[in-house]
Amino acid sequence: MTTRPHQASKRRYFGLKIARICSQTFFLGLFLFLFIKTDYTGYDTIEYAVNILFRIDPLLALCTMLAGKVIIALMAPALIILLISLIFGRGFCGWFCPVGTMLDAAHHLLGRRKMGNKPTRFPHLALIILLFIVVSSLLNFPVVGYLDPFSILVRAFSQSLYPAFNSLAVSFFSFTYESAPPAVNLVTEPLYSFLKQSVLPFEQKHYDLALLSFMMFAALFLLEFVQRRFFCRNICPLGALIGLVSRLSFLRVNGGDTDCGKCRHCSQICRMGAIDDDRNIGMGSCSLCMDCLEQCPRQIIGFKRSFLTPENNEISLSRRKFIGTLAAGAMVPPILNVRNTNYHERANLIRPPGAREEHDFLYRCVRCAECIQVCIGNALQPTFLQSGIEGIFTPRLVARTGYCEFNCTLCGQVCPTGAIKELTLEQKHRTKIGHAWFDKNVCLPYAKGIPCIVCEEHCPTPDKAIRFRLADVYDDQDRKVRVKQPYVVDSLCIGCGICETKCPVPGRSAIYITSAGEERDRDSFLPVSGEQGGGSEIY
Repeated sequence: MTTRPHQASKRRYFGLKIARICSQTFFLGLFLFLFIKTDYTGYDTIEYAVNILFRIDPLLALCTMLAGKVIIALMAPALIILLISLIFGRGFCGWFCPVGTMLDAAHHLLGRRKMGNKPTRFPHLALIILLFIVVSSLLNFPVVGYLDPFSILVRAFSQSLYPAFNSLAVSFFSFTYESAPPAVNLVTEPLYSFLKQSVLPFEQKHYDLALLSFMMFAALFLLEFVQRRFFCRNICPLGALIGLVSRLSFLRVNGGDTDCGKCRHCSQICRMGAIDDDRNIGMGSCSLCMDCLEQCPRQIIGFKRSFLTPENNEISLSRRKFIGTLAAGAMVPPILNVRNTNYHERANLIRPPGAREEHDFLYRCVRCAECIQVCIGNALQPTFLQSGIEGIFTPRLVARTGYCEFNCTLCGQVCPTGAIKELTLEQKHRTKIGHAWFDKNVCLPYAKGIPCIVCEEHCPTPDKAIRFRLADVYDDQDRKVRVKQPYVVDSLCIGCGICETKCPVPGRSAIYITSAGEERDRDSFLPVSGEQGGGSEIY
């Protein structure tokens, strides 16, 4: 029996569809592997990091370099994605992107298979967002990290999903250990040991904006109820950028044919809305999912080759929308520049060691939360409005939550854009990120005459930055007692925050860290004390 030509084509395209699913599964697994490896393992080195995702992201590369007015060599691999797009079109979105893979999986899990496809709800919105982000970046208003799919993905995993997964696992195995019969523990305890060594994080961490990060990520999946791949088709600025390049792609899918008759099956099943009613396929939207090729009843749809020839049916912005978007992107940065600066909040804005000067740091930071995830002491927390709207999700040290480990340089190792410079251990030991201050109204030796040396004991500098003076004070019983009263040696304190973390006073710590004297800010300085080593005391 001979095989009909269209049956052979169908089998071939079905094989390509299976290859696409295997590719999606592989790259999703690779992302999860790299993400899990971006965690403290007891060593001051990271062998694998998920930051490679951000270094192949052409949108992040473009916007960070425009904002910083500098070429960032670390992000040169992003050119590979553009080259792939020139050859294969927007196949990155359908074959490699982990966000797209998760959305495809969620679509099936949510039972939306039978939902008929509809034209893209807001066909111009993704281009408008892309243009706004690019113009804003050029005018020093970095917002690309808020809507870039990789930033949303890694931020949600780092600050909410991964910590929540660890909390659930620890709770479950603690319950089985305490309440389950011994026979059950023979299974659960080895399983927990395996998970701890392979999947679970080094320790449980907590983050200020965990719920917000999760809600932004969950919104991508909730939008699947509105339209399949709603985020990819209507919002994603990275997809819009790749789509622009894909319009000139060498490999194209040819869908228009008079032999189709009234059949519109291809446009009805297209997950990206790339096929119009005339069976024209726009490569700026097509993710090469192979559904139309494999399911075409007559196997009319196929590939064709072209060379740098734009499609005529691609969606483009009207002149009014283009000019309006340019105007909006150009107006926002000047308005933000005239805001009243909250100096109290900026004093509490302590960046990681190796962070660049504030403006350059904000331009380069893509809000990926890798530094926050890898921080050993859970000291780094996502910023909300302490650095303005352009600083949301950027890292800052909250010393009452945790401290900057003296012998740790991990945050600089995982930063994908160089917003945090990679430091040697010797450089880290000399880097001043802030300064410690005593509140004598709260500090026990000052306020109550109670001996306490906790802050000095934990100070990690070789020559202690916290020292003591003997003083006669009155305690709560109005008795005169002699105690050691601590003070900070300005030239030795690096602002690591361990003194604030470990301070035994409940509530607000008796010693706290500010950004005063940080090395990255030339305008930040410490008051000059008349006494050697004094001055870091608040009455």
